[in-house]
Amino acid sequence: MSVYLAIFIGGALGASGRFMISIWIEEASVFPYETLLVNLIGCFLLTYLSTHPTFMKGIPSSIKIGITTGIIGAFTTFSTFSTETVQLWMDTSQTLAILYVVSSLAGGLVLSWLGFFTANNWKGHAK
Repeated sequence: MSVYLAIFIGGALGASGRFMISIWIEEASVFPYETLLVNLIGCFLLTYLSTHPTFMKGIPSSIKIGITTGIIGAFTTFSTFSTETVQLWMDTSQTLAILYVVSSLAGGLVLSWLGFFTANNWKGHAK
């Protein structure tokens, strides 16, 4: 499969998944929970898939790129995070804006570490 086709298909899947989560989480709150959730899930998945020694073994590189760049890249969003942070700061609450930035960064780092730890301590993984 062509790398471009894999990214195209993966991007459609990732963007659709992100949209479904935004529908699933009602926007009853000022706080952008849906963007935080997709970015934290993406941090875990990208690190897990990128560091697991055997999970993507034998999968063609075009499919790997379709999964990581296409699906996970389209699923997560830095531009939405940035826009929502500025909107919180300007329109609602500087405290919520700071909480959003801190929870996104700290949560992303923790979930990336968890993805790395899980991938490298999977049962059956020979060290």
